[in-house]
Amino acid sequence: MVDINLMLSVLLYLAGIILLIVLIILGIKLIVVVDKADRVLDNIEDKVNTLNGIFTTIDKISLGMNSITENIVSSVTGAISRIFSKKKDESEEIIDE
Repeated sequence: MVDINLMLSVLLYLAGIILLIVLIILGIKLIVVVDKADRVLDNIEDKVNTLNGIFTTIDKISLGMNSITENIVSSVTGAISRIFSKKKDESEEIIDE
């Protein structure tokens, strides 16, 4: 009976030691994977930061084009509305006479 208790406790200690070694190995591998992922994310962040200047330039160009287009459209709309309002005024003068 004593031999079985001793044998089971030795087996439990061995299982605990093996489990501890496996957990240490997995922890080290996890640290390596996280380090690689960190390097990849830093690389991606650097590439995105280089593109920020391009996006800023494109944004400024699109805002400039938008303001120019808006001015052209408002000028054309004003000219068309003046032409139609003159025709309307002329037709009202003819009716009034």
